[in-house]
Amino acid sequence: MSQVPTTSETATVVQGTGTGPRPAPDQPALEQSREPLLRRVAPGLSRGDLGPVPVIVALLIIGVVFQLANSNYLTPRNLFYLSLQAASLSMYALGAFIVLLMGEIDLSIGSVGGFTSAVLAILCTNDGWRGGWGIVAALALGAAIGAVQGLWVVVVRAPSFIVTLTGLLVWQGMQFLVLGVNGEVTINNPFVGDIASTQMSHTVGLSVAIVVALGFAAYTAAGYLLRRRGGYQQEGAAASVARAAVVAAAAIGVTVVLNQFLGVPTLLVMIVLVTAVFGVVTSSTPYGTHIYAVGGNAEAARRAGVRMGSLRVSVFVLVGMLAAVGGIIDASRGLAVTVNAGGGNTTLDAIAAAVIGGTSLFGGRGRASGALLGAFVIAAVANGLDLLGQSAAMETIVTGLILLAAVSIDVTSRRVRIGLPRSLRRGT
Repeated sequence: MSQVPTTSETATVVQGTGTGPRPAPDQPALEQSREPLLRRVAPGLSRGDLGPVPVIVALLIIGVVFQLANSNYLTPRNLFYLSLQAASLSMYALGAFIVLLMGEIDLSIGSVGGFTSAVLAILCTNDGWRGGWGIVAALALGAAIGAVQGLWVVVVRAPSFIVTLTGLLVWQGMQFLVLGVNGEVTINNPFVGDIASTQMSHTVGLSVAIVVALGFAAYTAAGYLLRRRGGYQQEGAAASVARAAVVAAAAIGVTVVLNQFLGVPTLLVMIVLVTAVFGVVTSSTPYGTHIYAVGGNAEAARRAGVRMGSLRVSVFVLVGMLAAVGGIIDASRGLAVTVNAGGGNTTLDAIAAAVIGGTSLFGGRGRASGALLGAFVIAAVANGLDLLGQSAAMETIVTGLILLAAVSIDVTSRRVRIGLPRSLRRGT
């Protein structure tokens, strides 16, 4: 994340004064001249931040490998169902992203999703609630659960690991109580069912893709101009143009491929929109800046005046709501909720997706878009192994190995950033 240099740092760089470390007198002039160039060409790389590059490369490799193993992998039909398969995990991963970004953890994500989806099923079936009000109730319940857990972390000062581990057990038990002896409730409400079963027409889907491409290009250009005017350290104009071009090509390309089957799922557009909103909130608002600051250095953020307690509670509230969204999506796809909803490896997969997408386990670094890409990595692997007839055990093993690789990259890049000169570490 880019930040404006502090007064003392600016004085050090411009006038050679201040408390920051100065280059050694005998440092080669060539090495000194390379640092500004490296910052201009690839500021993220100069700080050991590879951004979305590793996860995009991983997706390409996964696609090629499974296509060679099974020619049906990259067909429009399979990619259509893959996008639906990744939808709920994307929301769980987004929740894991924002809480890890703050330097905390939430192990109850899957249980909250399962419990809220069970409540949704009961409200839509037994009490005859309309689907819309049932969804509102599920979201409100997720927010309330997040608030309770966040307040416990702040007021009691208990580790979030323990509080949310307790939540995992409690909300899973509540889910069993709500579903009753049968352990399953069928959802007949068409409003809830349509969430995961509707697609856009080919024309509408292509129009939405073009709007997304133009919107991202405008957002990138505006951000570049504002950072340049404010004196922020940033990437070059060519890199910004390239990123906008890649997003445009991806949006239009995916739409064209999916239009060869049933069209673009409305659910896919929804998860991209939610991810975009969280991306803007975390990267372009004071609220997001505070989350990054607390995750990077909680004590420094506190001394800078960040309201730590309310920030932590609000983040756990968002995690609870995102978990509820994930549970709603699962309920819509299956048209039923069972005692297995949100269980198994759901929480671990969510955390793995966030880390695979570049979110640091140490806090203070990550992107919302990375969590989305990480979820698609896990879903792509699971989908490919299913096509090859592999067992669930193999899926778990492969996911674990991918997570290990992602954590290794995170630890290595963090070591690189710590070892860099202060002038290059600025902006992390």
